[in-house]
Amino acid sequence: DRLREVPGPEHIAQAFGSGTRLICPGDSEWPERLDDLGSARPYALWARGYGDLRLSCLRSVAVAGSRAAAAYGSYVASDMAASVAARGWTVVSGAAYGVDAAAHRGALAADGVTVAVLACGVDRPYPAGHAGLLDAIAASGAVISEWPPGRNATRLRFLVRNRVIAALATGILVVEAGERSGALNAARHARGLGRTLMAVPGPVTSQQSAGCHTIIR
Repeated sequence: DRLREVPGPEHIAQAFGSGTRLICPGDSEWPERLDDLGSARPYALWARGYGDLRLSCLRSVAVAGSRAAAAYGSYVASDMAASVAARGWTVVSGAAYGVDAAAHRGALAADGVTVAVLACGVDRPYPAGHAGLLDAIAASGAVISEWPPGRNATRLRFLVRNRVIAALATGILVVEAGERSGALNAARHARGLGRTLMAVPGPVTSQQSAGCHTIIR
């Protein structure tokens, strides 16, 4: 079924002409950590950017959290991402609004490397308001997806891509996530893969941090 989604030769040529490349298992740029997913490993990754994906992910931490982040969550995500990026660690996240965007921007502000994992084709800036951010990420890191160019984001694809975010990094930091946050899905993948799982506590009265408190507990 997935083979039906492969774009035709013209679309592939157009994608490659715009700087997109295809990374397959066994390629020098393939991150071996993805092999930990077993049968759930992506068949390949489409990538846009100038960083070497495998090298970038050797020392990396994923950051996940609420799209509707409060000022507290955005500040913590940005500050912690900048801190690890300044120490030579790559920040992996999903380029969504809220915590994801704050983490990417924090890494970029520290002149670090960051990788965005999309739930759509790498030629589709999603969300549209992050077109400039995705270009900045690609300039020093990579924008990647297991879906070919031209594919739009769907709810299911967001959940599916979380396993890639969790597998790429050595650990995941969950910042400001509610009890039903998709970030908890990424956290479960990380725990199942034996990755280091971390969470940032918030006020005991904050529903935005209830998921983080569950992880900590």
